[in-house]
Amino acid sequence: MNENDGKEFAELGVKQWLIKQLFSLGIRNPTPIQKGCISKILEGYDCIGAAKTGSGKTFAFALPILQNLAEDPYGIFALVLTPTHELAYQIADQFLILGQPLNLRVCIVTGGSDQLEESLKLAKRPHIVVAMPGRLADHISGCDTFSLKKIKYLVLDEADRLFSESFQEDLETIFEALPQKRQNLLFSATITEDVKESKLLPLNKDKLTTWSENDPQLTVNTLDQRYVVCPAYARDVYLVQTLRKYRETKPSSHVIVFTDTKKECQVLSMMLNAIGMDNVCLHGFMRQKERLSALTQFRSNLKCTLIATNVAARGLDIPTVDLVVNHKLPLEPKEYIHRVGRTARAGRSGLAISLITPYDILRLGEIEDQIKTKLSEYKIDDDEAVRVFTTVSVTRREQEAQLDNEQFEQRARGYRHKRWLLAGVDPGDMEAGLEEMRRKRIKAAKKAKLAKIKDIQAQLKTTETEKDTNRLESETDIDATIKDSIKKVNKSLMKKDNRFKDVIGKISKIKRKAENLKAKQSKAEVKPNKKKKIKTT
Repeated sequence: MNENDGKEFAELGVKQWLIKQLFSLGIRNPTPIQKGCISKILEGYDCIGAAKTGSGKTFAFALPILQNLAEDPYGIFALVLTPTHELAYQIADQFLILGQPLNLRVCIVTGGSDQLEESLKLAKRPHIVVAMPGRLADHISGCDTFSLKKIKYLVLDEADRLFSESFQEDLETIFEALPQKRQNLLFSATITEDVKESKLLPLNKDKLTTWSENDPQLTVNTLDQRYVVCPAYARDVYLVQTLRKYRETKPSSHVIVFTDTKKECQVLSMMLNAIGMDNVCLHGFMRQKERLSALTQFRSNLKCTLIATNVAARGLDIPTVDLVVNHKLPLEPKEYIHRVGRTARAGRSGLAISLITPYDILRLGEIEDQIKTKLSEYKIDDDEAVRVFTTVSVTRREQEAQLDNEQFEQRARGYRHKRWLLAGVDPGDMEAGLEEMRRKRIKAAKKAKLAKIKDIQAQLKTTETEKDTNRLESETDIDATIKDSIKKVNKSLMKKDNRFKDVIGKISKIKRKAENLKAKQSKAEVKPNKKKKIKTT
């Protein structure tokens, strides 16, 4: 290093020993979010930072934390909360690499490992605790071997996700165990107003810095975003063809496929493996060792394809990922942003392909409005897709038959009951309350969705007369009305968008070809079994 090396980091107030660590990682200059946040955090400000994925958010809070820790080392100095196991391990690794000169002690508290072992590690007063809210709340409620009363920094990484309803109770438990005087650092790719104005975590308004990118486009310019239109019943077939086409030119590239549920993730992984497309999967019902093993195999290129739920959508940094595929579009546009942010990181190029059906046009429009970008088509040979239709469909059904649905449900109940027993509450009562909350939430969501659809229909100037559905009491009626209304809205939107004006005809043609091929294959299977009749006189 010469005297000019690391000048920009030095101007932010970063000490030379940390600059040397950054240089050893190949980092020469700060990213925009690091420029916007590091100096203010060093000055004692609470901070809200929002930037695209892959923009260096972790180092924006890790550098000032480690610099202040070096001046007054004690444990537990900082607490970092994160919504997923994978992100917790990744953040811990980054702290350990930067903090090597300090002999930094980092404790990961995520569940999936022995709770007693975690308690012993916490009792040894590590400098940094990286935790998921649920397991840390269990430790706070269940043991007194450690204290968080002297922490100087509280970091919420992927803050918008942490402020969702599912984490609220755990956060309340954790925040009660923290000192009033501390710095609060909130980071994410998408920061909502609910986060900024949260009563759960009031920020120091007199000493608060907020940094966000000026660029209204929420995905990076180096990301090529495409779509593949397919029939709803042939989504898996088009996934297979999309992966095969991409692998023709990039056989060893890292590919992440996202889908919506744990069961779907497992079935897809099993199906692709069965037809010779090697992969590993990652979802919330896998044990911690299995999840770490899957990521290790993916990172090390032993397996080039990862099938995952949204547990892999946030913060996961695997720079070599070249392609992200949305097997199904996520419900929320911000989840799309997080998913496709797994590629095209830190200035690299990348490709994101989303499989969409005629029923997804409304959702696609919401995503495009949010990211200020129109997706273009990734062309797939429909005739080739028809030829593999039967093979893929049959394999899918075989794998579904092998999967033990009851095992998935039991594991989910097991996780919930264990948490409730540790908290000293009756699992039966909690299950009943949970079911009631679920019903109310679904009913409210359906009514909100229906109102949104009606608003869109009004904007499209739909001339059809609609009955007053707001007074419907039957959930079945609401479901039927939503389904019927979505069809009408999607059809209207498709007519207005030149990209999709021929979709219905195309999909009908594909269906006819698939049915004809299936009929031919059935005849071919039956024909050899027919015995020739012998005429008798």
